[in-house]
Amino acid sequence: MRTTVLVASTGAAASLALTLDNARRIRRPDPMVVVVPEPLTVLVPVRDEVDDVGGCLAALRVAADRWPGPIRILVLDDESTDGTDRVLAELAQADERIEVMRGTPTPPGWLGKSWACEQLSRNAETGILVFVDADVRVAPDALVASAALLRATGLDLLSPYPRQHADGPAERLVQPLLQWSWMSTLPLGLAERSSRPSMSAANGQFLVVDAAAYRRAGGHVAVRAEVLEDIALLRAVKRSGGRGVAADGSAVASCHMYHGWREVRAGYRKSLWSAFGSVPGTVAVVALLNLLYVVPPIAALRGSRVGLLGYLLGVASRVISARSTGGRSWPDALAHPISILTFTALTADSVVARRTGRLTWKGRTISGPTR
Repeated sequence: MRTTVLVASTGAAASLALTLDNARRIRRPDPMVVVVPEPLTVLVPVRDEVDDVGGCLAALRVAADRWPGPIRILVLDDESTDGTDRVLAELAQADERIEVMRGTPTPPGWLGKSWACEQLSRNAETGILVFVDADVRVAPDALVASAALLRATGLDLLSPYPRQHADGPAERLVQPLLQWSWMSTLPLGLAERSSRPSMSAANGQFLVVDAAAYRRAGGHVAVRAEVLEDIALLRAVKRSGGRGVAADGSAVASCHMYHGWREVRAGYRKSLWSAFGSVPGTVAVVALLNLLYVVPPIAALRGSRVGLLGYLLGVASRVISARSTGGRSWPDALAHPISILTFTALTADSVVARRTGRLTWKGRTISGPTR
């Protein structure tokens, strides 16, 4: 047991070191950087978002005012049934830059969001494409700052990770793991330079991509059956010779992804089964997380100083990740082992639901590729 705790604490130390390095290297959109005018198209896929789409588009209209070149805001109503279509009609009347499209039924072999994004992209301009989810609120300088960073770095795809709102206990336990997961495991400097698809992290809530690179990679056709289409799209860009990376977008965008335990569970149930490539891969990753971040605090409760050190290293990694990406650090980071156990339960729930054919999202059955 002593050896196990030592190995776990050593792994937590290595993860902390990477988190510290990433906190130093992470890219951040800067609204003070001058952007060269070029066509920009904002693409917003919407399905049953009557409560969110108004706020999303209101923020985008303000951001669009600051874009120095031609800009369009394309919104696709993906067969909404909650009155979203009426809200969109009113918004389109108020601003000629907002163009509303009616989505067509999802073809066989496609998942809903990828098909919605594909339909949007077919009507987009050259220049820069910006994909935005309806629950995202962009800052006034979001488009200018993010596009400037894309061009200044020579990247083909940039994922400015929005600040994640987390209010209740379930959200505060789980949502911070989104940024922490790549801040503590992916060397961002190397990932930015590397063409290896495996070195990819992205968030489709707010995604900025060069239009030519997007089409060269096959667009959403290349990721049509992927549940995590955002990461898959970055991997497709890398396979086609492009480069891309995740960035800290907390100053330019925010998102309240899920509200309460029921939505947290449903949201992660639809996707976690596919996050690590296969069931054996999922088991391996979850086991490693529990080794590094659950075993040490259990040992600490039994009087192990090495275990206590390992626990504090994990907490420190969470604090640094939160402070680097606009999240809440205290006292939430102290519950990191409980966060990992909750994540473990959500992952198991997702895998079981996948294997029993019970995966659904927004009224649709999810049937991505079996792995």
